[in-house]
Amino acid sequence: MEFEGYLRFVLALIFVLALIGACAALARRFGIAQPMRIGSGRRLAVVEAITLDPKRRLVLVKRDSVEHLVLLGAGTELLIEGGIEGGEAPPQAGTADGEERP
Repeated sequence: MEFEGYLRFVLALIFVLALIGACAALARRFGIAQPMRIGSGRRLAVVEAITLDPKRRLVLVKRDSVEHLVLLGAGTELLIEGGIEGGEAPPQAGTADGEERP
């Protein structure tokens, strides 16, 4: 391939990437990429998630004012505890170096 062929390829690649970026910006601008909200606010949220190992995660999900503890794995989901009354997180007992907080 000559220099013209490489230049045409690079310009075409830049043009296609610019089109993808423009479409993404328009989708965000007009709300196409976001879920529609009905009512005053969101009802579902992930409160906290922790990775147990490369295949499993423990997730605390909040729906309205009720929390559910779910174990997510490779192809499996398991409800550990459901119907937990939502509340504030308990204060931590100490810091990383083991000292008590005031």
